Amino acid sequence: MVPEARFTSYYGLPVLNKPVWKPLDIAGYLFLGGLAGGSSLLAAGAHATGRRELARTAKAGALGAVSLSLAALVHDLGRPARFLNMLRVAKPTSPMSMGSWLLLGYGPLAGAAAAAEVTGRFRRLGALATAGAAVLGPAVATYTAVLVCDTAVPSWHEGYRQMPFLFAGSGAAAAAGLGLVFAPAEPARRAAVLGAAAELGVTRLMKRRMGPAAEPLEQGKAGRLMRASEALTAAGAGLAALPGTVRSRALSATAGAALIAGSAALRFGVFHAGVASAQDPRYTVVPQRERLENREFPAARRG
Repeated sequence: MVPEARFTSYYGLPVLNKPVWKPLDIAGYLFLGGLAGGSSLLAAGAHATGRRELARTAKAGALGAVSLSLAALVHDLGRPARFLNMLRVAKPTSPMSMGSWLLLGYGPLAGAAAAAEVTGRFRRLGALATAGAAVLGPAVATYTAVLVCDTAVPSWHEGYRQMPFLFAGSGAAAAAGLGLVFAPAEPARRAAVLGAAAELGVTRLMKRRMGPAAEPLEQGKAGRLMRASEALTAAGAGLAALPGTVRSRALSATAGAALIAGSAALRFGVFHAGVASAQDPRYTVVPQRERLENREFPAARRG
């Protein structure tokens, strides 16, 4: 009998080099970008409808999140000069280059919106900054998905169709969770339910369509984080959906904290799944063989 195939590589080394990014820095960077972008959208809605407390919370959250995300990125790079070097060129085909310029434009807008809201001065300028941050917010929340999917890492690359939508839903849920913790209001409650529903639904869809590359999302450390994310997000959404959540400070804070923790666990789970998939040659070899077979025998595969 032919022995079962074992997916190995020369000298026992992986086919791909695993990502060298620091987990706390880059997974935190992925999470904070989603929180910042979602908070700017929520802030614009609250500002337009006169909900001052929610607007103040969301604007401050957006500024804090983008500031921490930049700090995490610079810490991973090692020196601030390396971030500045990325601004020497603008390369549309590079997610890292476009992301650097995006953060450079978004950060001052988020800062001006928060400063005007807190100080009560330059309100017209603050309103323009709030609108500008909201326009860039969706890109800030989702470009990190493009960044990780534009690699050869199997569990990132194979999810490129759904990952931006997953990060968008997760960012919306985290921003709404922040609002529920510090400024409970109906817009935050509705955004929490919708964002959590999108996050949970797209996670299932992505796993189903990724094929074997979805296995690292369900195994080991990444699997535990993904299961914790689903449980926390579902619990937070369930509490947020209750009619009396906004009136109960304790209930809204519990729901918001669960949503924020669920969003963070998702990003860390996705990060660790990518690292695990790069270390196992099977997740690189099998999809390549399937793509070759589909090109060579398309009719047979359809049949």
